[in-house]
Amino acid sequence: MSEPKVDAAHHSVELDGTTYRIQELGPDNLAVLVAGVPVGRIVFSWGVANGVAEGDTVSEDTLTAIAEAWFAAADAG
Repeated sequence: MSEPKVDAAHHSVELDGTTYRIQELGPDNLAVLVAGVPVGRIVFSWGVANGVAEGDTVSEDTLTAIAEAWFAAADAG
């Protein structure tokens, strides 16, 4: 797995050739979409970034990597 590339301006993360769109659902709770289809959520709770898969399209490990990169970029910005 490569390093996720966060594009906060366009609400997206690129990882392994796939662009994941990030859509806010609430504070520290965001939906992850691929080509407009929800594949999971990323949440920040108790100081930890987590990925939650919704189906078997994207693994929890991939979503957690996206979550960690997204929330780290949000903290830095």
